Amino acid sequence: MRRLLTAWLLLCSVLGGAHAGVMTQESLAKRFPSPFIVGQKDSELAVWPVMKQNATATELVAYVFESVDFVALPGFSGIPVNLLIALDPKGNFMDVQVLSHHEPVFLEGLGPQPLFNFVSQYKGLSLTQNITIETGTRKTAKMDGNNVRIDGVSKATASVRIINQTLLASSLAVARKKLGFSGGHDPDQIARLKPGLFEKHSSADLFGNNLITHVSLANREIEKAYVGSAGEGLDPEGSAAPDAVFIDLYSAMVSVPSIGRNLLDAESWDKLAWRLEKGDHAILVMWGGRFSITPEDFIPGTSPERLTLKQGGLPIEMRDLDIDMHLADGTPVNPEHIKVFRIIGQTGLDLSKPLNFSLNTKREKGMVYPEIFRQSFPFQLDVPERFYDVPAGDNKTWVSIWQQRAGELAILGTALLILTVLLVQQRWLTANARRFTIIRVGFLLFTLFFIGWYAQGQLSIVNMTGFLQTLKEGRSLSFFLYDPMTVTLWAFVAVTFFIWGRATFCGWLCPFGAMQELISRLAKVLRVPQIRLRTATDARLKKIKYVLLAAIIGSVFFSAQITDMLVEIEPFKTGITLVFIRAWPFVLYAGGLVAMSAVTYKFFCRYLCPFGAGLAVLGKLRLFKWLPRRAECGTPCQTCRHRCDYQAIKPDGAIAYDECFQCMDCVVIYHSDQQCAPRIMQIKRGVTIPIRAVPVEA
Repeated sequence: MRRLLTAWLLLCSVLGGAHAGVMTQESLAKRFPSPFIVGQKDSELAVWPVMKQNATATELVAYVFESVDFVALPGFSGIPVNLLIALDPKGNFMDVQVLSHHEPVFLEGLGPQPLFNFVSQYKGLSLTQNITIETGTRKTAKMDGNNVRIDGVSKATASVRIINQTLLASSLAVARKKLGFSGGHDPDQIARLKPGLFEKHSSADLFGNNLITHVSLANREIEKAYVGSAGEGLDPEGSAAPDAVFIDLYSAMVSVPSIGRNLLDAESWDKLAWRLEKGDHAILVMWGGRFSITPEDFIPGTSPERLTLKQGGLPIEMRDLDIDMHLADGTPVNPEHIKVFRIIGQTGLDLSKPLNFSLNTKREKGMVYPEIFRQSFPFQLDVPERFYDVPAGDNKTWVSIWQQRAGELAILGTALLILTVLLVQQRWLTANARRFTIIRVGFLLFTLFFIGWYAQGQLSIVNMTGFLQTLKEGRSLSFFLYDPMTVTLWAFVAVTFFIWGRATFCGWLCPFGAMQELISRLAKVLRVPQIRLRTATDARLKKIKYVLLAAIIGSVFFSAQITDMLVEIEPFKTGITLVFIRAWPFVLYAGGLVAMSAVTYKFFCRYLCPFGAGLAVLGKLRLFKWLPRRAECGTPCQTCRHRCDYQAIKPDGAIAYDECFQCMDCVVIYHSDQQCAPRIMQIKRGVTIPIRAVPVEA
């Protein structure tokens, strides 16, 4: 089997072929009927211009393209989602449609409609906005200034994030080529503050080291900007004193500890730090002169119209923090001369790039309906390189997902550590049958409710097919990083393969397996009659899962559609991911398997699970035979074999590790003075049995 897998991987490396777009001018014309006109496909870039007749002129209304021609980020089947995107000349999404996908949860799980609803939210949004995904109950996007929050799909969080990344990355590629966009960087590629870095500086140091930016404009410079326009000469006060100060402005990034802690007093710094969330920034602005950043009609807590910020050509929103603070010398922060503006983390402000500010002035001519003239005066603020870290080039948007799920990952990591300690301390774990049962049932409940239903951490054959499909297409495996729970569990399973084989996952960490075992235990308590198959029949049925595994893996290299159908042999999507909320045939199938486990112990796991078969094959990497055995096991004692519900103990007493699920019932018997026949005989003979480390089978 190992040689076969190696051959498959070699085959994957030579099977090439990236997906290409499938649309033609004719098919697009059906999607964009009159009054729209679909032009010829661009010879250099895979886009179609869509035009519209306006009187005697034909104007460009959008560029239409397929995401797969620009970004081939695999989904969880290993195949990219292909979107049809219409982007207007201003960078607005005129339309977004799903052309094709193989996301398991949107095939026969939730169905395609939630996916269609999700992508429909992008219509009318813009690449210049900061789009983030939240899971709630909204039907439309929620706007907050330049920030937009759209509703994700609760059972498909990782999938919709991959789709979001696909949409934005492909659209930015077109926008840079066709619309002249220079901004729009990946929000998780931005530089971030170094944690814990602090330098002590005096006020003079802050100025001398360019940690405070100074801009001074005289009335003469303002008037010069209006010369030649209808706004010239409309400022009598400035004309009377041309050399007087119009504005004298100082700005500093006070969220940088080496700046803020030196510029503010200790109490104010603590207050600022408490108000800022992770990833937020704050800019302190001080000014003097005739021009105020906050005029009389300025509303606290809002964005200043007279001072705006852009980065990479895209606007960055900042809002008044409206906070009572003092500078280090005791000067109060007040709205007349000093303000602190907050920039939330979702804006994607990059500390490694210049912050381009504009002082915005206006003049009015006329009384009732005055004519307005505007001029802006740019200045730049830079954060020194030593204060931030620049992410590696392969640091993609999955980073934010790991950050958001840090709490869940901490719980999972703690649970995996506890499980490791329990398995290492096998003697203590199994010495007391009642204690072992309590611990095992408790952990299975945790696996089902937290890992499975809450955190959606069910590993699946889809992980394997997605891996092989991605290798076959020669793409990156980074899509796995969009699902932190899966990656963490796979990392743990990969390590335990070498120690305990497939049994650790199948016996302790599989949510569907945990559900079956809990149902079986309940059935035994309720005295439900149990069916134990004959040894020969059991052995033959166990081969079915290997046949299913071979069929599913083989289909990866022939047809993704066949693979999508074959993986439905797994009830994991129905029972765990969707919590039995699915079309009735799937619920009936999954429910039937669970019910079957009440009379035949873990029927699906033992006979039908292709994922378990795959883990059994990989479990050949196991280095130890770690379950303790006695010389009398099998000859003559058959207690453990008859008690093993998995029927994974051979007549000679040897354990079939490929079929062992690490329930450890046999180890409990091994240490029991009441259940282990050889031990009972030794006790009757008066032989002292020392407590010792668990022996390892040779």
